[in-house]
Amino acid sequence: MSEKYDRGMQVRRSVLGDAHVDRAEAAKTDFDRPFQELITEGAWGTVWASDGLTPRERSLVTLALLAGLGNFDEVAMHVRATANTGATKRDIQEVMQHVAIYAGVPKANHAIKIAKATFAEMEENDDG
Repeated sequence: MSEKYDRGMQVRRSVLGDAHVDRAEAAKTDFDRPFQELITEGAWGTVWASDGLTPRERSLVTLALLAGLGNFDEVAMHVRATANTGATKRDIQEVMQHVAIYAGVPKANHAIKIAKATFAEMEENDDG
């Protein structure tokens, strides 16, 4: 693998956590291997590895874009990642206010529903 892939995997693990990345790696097949390599190098090894924004800021931008574009499948994953990036519940509340105004109330409402369920799950797992 490339140096960018290695850096991407390091950043991916620091943001999403080893357990998540290990599950994703275990589920990887020959069919999606090229895609996984692309996102590890591009998203994680280039964009997330850049020092232009903090991990907290990247989390907030990512959540706003996911919600605003209606790409809800990854909202929970990125809410969980805030435990590693430093974004707070209050930060996410503020982001969803922006999403509501600039991208639409239904999108923000759906993302908030996902975030609430994800935070509840995270809190439940902390108790166990």
